[in-house]
Amino acid sequence: MACRVQKRISLRRKLHILRVLTNSNSAKRTSIAKSTVLRLYKLKLALETVKRQYENLLPTRREYISLLNHVKENKDVKIEKVGTRTFMVRVTCEKGGDKLVAILEAFDEMRLNVQQAKVSCENTFSLEAIAVAEDQTVDVRDITESLLKAIGKKSGEEDSQNFDKCCDL
Repeated sequence: MACRVQKRISLRRKLHILRVLTNSNSAKRTSIAKSTVLRLYKLKLALETVKRQYENLLPTRREYISLLNHVKENKDVKIEKVGTRTFMVRVTCEKGGDKLVAILEAFDEMRLNVQQAKVSCENTFSLEAIAVAEDQTVDVRDITESLLKAIGKKSGEEDSQNFDKCCDL
């Protein structure tokens, strides 16, 4: 007899919990069961809607990340010819590596003398310089290509190439 009473009390507690969770005002078991099934069905539909929205957002997220990566890898080199042999050089790129050293080596290879320069590497690496060519055969396009090649080099890449050349002998 005590076992039946405990089962009834347990059942009433469970029905009360279901009634609270499903916002059902009915005291009947069948009504509570129906409202529970209806609530579960609505939750299932809501879950499917959220999954569908998530799947639709994934391609947008991928596109956004690829655009951010493209912006990060932006290299900007602007050369203006100021005089007959004088150039105003502006370089902006991501910071890291030996950018300044590579740019100065490129200037040296092209036989450009730097008269004045400003360098900043707070958020990105930027350089503004006034350079004078030793000969008049230097063109804006040549300087641009040389600087893009210099800032595109990863640090230590040149050393490994020189090492490979030495080992090939």
